[in-house]
Amino acid sequence: MTGKGLSRRRFLAIAATCLAAGPARAKTTTRWRGIALGAEAEITLHGPEEAAGRALQAARTELRHIERLFSLYDPNSHLARLNRDGRLDDLLPDFHALLDICSGVHAATGSLFDPSVQPLWQALAAHRGAPPAGVLEQARARVGWDGVAYDRTTVRLTRPGMALTFNGIAQGFATDRVAEVLARFGFEETLVNIGEFRAGAGRWRIGIADPDQGLVTTRSLERGAIATSSPSALVFGDGGLGHILDPGFPLRAAPWSTVSVEAESAVLADGFSTALSLLDAPAVRSVLAANAALKRIVLVDRGGDVATLT
Repeated sequence: MTGKGLSRRRFLAIAATCLAAGPARAKTTTRWRGIALGAEAEITLHGPEEAAGRALQAARTELRHIERLFSLYDPNSHLARLNRDGRLDDLLPDFHALLDICSGVHAATGSLFDPSVQPLWQALAAHRGAPPAGVLEQARARVGWDGVAYDRTTVRLTRPGMALTFNGIAQGFATDRVAEVLARFGFEETLVNIGEFRAGAGRWRIGIADPDQGLVTTRSLERGAIATSSPSALVFGDGGLGHILDPGFPLRAAPWSTVSVEAESAVLADGFSTALSLLDAPAVRSVLAANAALKRIVLVDRGGDVATLT
């Protein structure tokens, strides 16, 4: 795969973070920067300095917990074990919770959001976007959320060779969980950026960037979340096929260069921004109208035109 200068997550995080501005009231500002889920992350707190260290330590502990669950790169993560063995018999509540959220977004997007696309992703990456027909068909046969069976304690992949990726939603899940940790320590004026953004009290200015057009607009965010997906920020080979894949038609190019979704939670903003990259404007409007948790959608087409839906 090839990227346009920076990886998708890092490009968008830098473009947005450089415009972040906290509440106008003067308070002690504490920031933590690091790496989480393979991307640059940043947490900003306004409040008592003496409590900030404890809050940030708890936030980092939460991030490590989420990475142990959902990392594709840690061979001992729960997700890696599921993909290797085809089942998990020690399903933790957070893993179950994300499976439930995925099921909801899958249904709300007409099956376009589907974490079981991992075999397609692997086939395309291995062959620079142009796998032989037999390899492609074999990968497509392994895809389908209906092949994921789970209850409170167990999850199974019912087709041989299935594998999941939560790269289109786990960052949002982590963002929400970190925001909840900070709130338990009494911090209300916060901005959490784990690839996606969630803001607490106060107004925070967030930039929306496109890989080709650069900064296209800014948003003022308060007590909400925003997530941005850009299919062409990472492409397979030289053909320009973006990394966000249609589970039914993996070689179909996404109609949008960038999609940004504001929602009540970062996990929903993340999941919907991923799937809506594959829908035309009337379909995006229908999804927005049918889901009260979604507040605003910004669409950037391949010519650089920007449309805002509310």
